[in-house]
Amino acid sequence: MSTSGLSNAAAGLTATEWLASSPGQYVIAREQTYFDEAVADIFGYHALQLSLEQVDLLRASRIPLLVKAGPQGAVNLRADFRDLPIESNSVDLMVLPHTLEFSANPHQIVREVARVLRPEGHVIISGFNPLSLWGLRRSVGARHDYPWNGRFINLARVKDWFALVGLEIVAGSMACYAPPCVEQKWLDRFGFMEKAGDRWWPIAGGVFFLQAIKRVRGIRLIMPKWSDRAVVPEKSLSPVPERVRDEEAAVAKVRTQ
Repeated sequence: MSTSGLSNAAAGLTATEWLASSPGQYVIAREQTYFDEAVADIFGYHALQLSLEQVDLLRASRIPLLVKAGPQGAVNLRADFRDLPIESNSVDLMVLPHTLEFSANPHQIVREVARVLRPEGHVIISGFNPLSLWGLRRSVGARHDYPWNGRFINLARVKDWFALVGLEIVAGSMACYAPPCVEQKWLDRFGFMEKAGDRWWPIAGGVFFLQAIKRVRGIRLIMPKWSDRAVVPEKSLSPVPERVRDEEAAVAKVRTQ
């Protein structure tokens, strides 16, 4: 294959520009499919999307209040992901599309997610996999444009971060097995890799998904059952024998009893 088919991405591409390109559309189409299926059966009152406000990844959610948050752009809530202005234990669902790899402190964002989520709340993230052709492209090419200017995070590290804050992973998947080609014709030619990826090289997808639930371990105190007052058993009384002088007196005493 000619190297002209591999993505060099025009210098200075922004996220919006890249999303409109062939490789951007290729990625977002597969991510949209995954998020649509994942959020459809999650219920609650509040859902939050952090980053990529250009794409509605909560469109299939049945939750009534859907909010897009970010430091800039067309968002409903302007916020720093490292310090969200949201009450603790209040959000039922959070989606983070490529949020961690474009943050200077991704671990802090994970802590904020755990703080904001209510117990049994859901979080779904997507990220570029460094152990893939997409990760290889980033390691050997220019890094001044989107998405190659991000820091691709190893999946195992993300799992460790989740475990530390009490987020239990319940589902995951990979997608985008084709190489990051600029032109659509090259993406089409490598379509066979997408179909065979889950079976033959499941850990080499260009994008990974993780879904987790916030678990809160409760403590239940078992207390003894105290009665209102102590019950003192009654003592049984036994008759005390008495001496009698003669038989007539003894018979008379028995008759009177």
